Amino acid sequence: MKLTLVSTLTMTVVLTGCSIPTAPNAVSSLDGIFTAPVGRSNVSSIPNAGHVSLGIVYSRNTQTNRAYLRDYQANAGTGFGQSLLVQPIHDAYVATSRPDLAVDWVKASLQRQFGSVTVYPDLQSLKAARPEVVAIVDSRSQLMTSRSSDIQADVSADFYDKNFNYIGTAQGHDAKSLSPLWADFKRSEEIVADINEQQNVQVRALQKFDQSLSNLLTRPTTNISMINNQADQKLY
Repeated sequence: MKLTLVSTLTMTVVLTGCSIPTAPNAVSSLDGIFTAPVGRSNVSSIPNAGHVSLGIVYSRNTQTNRAYLRDYQANAGTGFGQSLLVQPIHDAYVATSRPDLAVDWVKASLQRQFGSVTVYPDLQSLKAARPEVVAIVDSRSQLMTSRSSDIQADVSADFYDKNFNYIGTAQGHDAKSLSPLWADFKRSEEIVADINEQQNVQVRALQKFDQSLSNLLTRPTTNISMINNQADQKLY
C-alpha cells in the first residue's frame, strides 16, 4: 500500500470515530449480585479437589463487556471497519474483540482446578443448586477507538464458600498505550500490528489471572489481600 493511501485510510478512521463503541464504565464486581453485606469465610484455603463443585455467576461488568465487544465487532463489519479500505485492518478489529475470550478462558482454567464447573444465569439459580464453592467472574476490556489507542484488560474471580462468605480473589490485569492509529507515517501493516496488540493485552491479563489463581489455590487465604475496593462492599 502506498503512503498516500494510508493517509487517506487513517483520516477515514478519524472521520468515522463516532461509530466506534467506547468501553462502558465499570461498576463494582458485586454490583447487583449481593443485596446484603458478605462475611469472611473461616476456611484457610479454597477446596478444589476433583470432587468439588464450583458455581459461577458473571458480574454485571462481564455481561456489559460481552455486549460491548459484540457491538465492537459489529461496527468493524458495517461501520468504521468497513470504511477502512484495507481488509486486513477490518479483520484485525474483528479478530481482537472476541466477546467470549475472557469467559471461555476463565471457565477452562477453573475446570482444570475443580471437579465440576457450572455457569448459572443468576445468584438465585446458583443458590438453588448449592455448589460447594462459588465464583463471581468479572471481566472488563478497553479497546482502541479513533480517539484513543489506550488498551486495557481486567479479569477477576471472587471466591465464596457454600454459605456465601468471602474466601479470596484471583485477578489479572494488563494495559498498553500505543501511538495514534491515524498517524500519517504508519503503514497498513503497522496499523494491523497495533490492532493485534488488543488481543495480546487481553491474553496477558488472562495469563496473569491463571498465575494468580494458582497462587490463591496453593496458599492460605489469610495471606491473600482483598482487591478491587471490595472493602467498600463491607465483605467482612
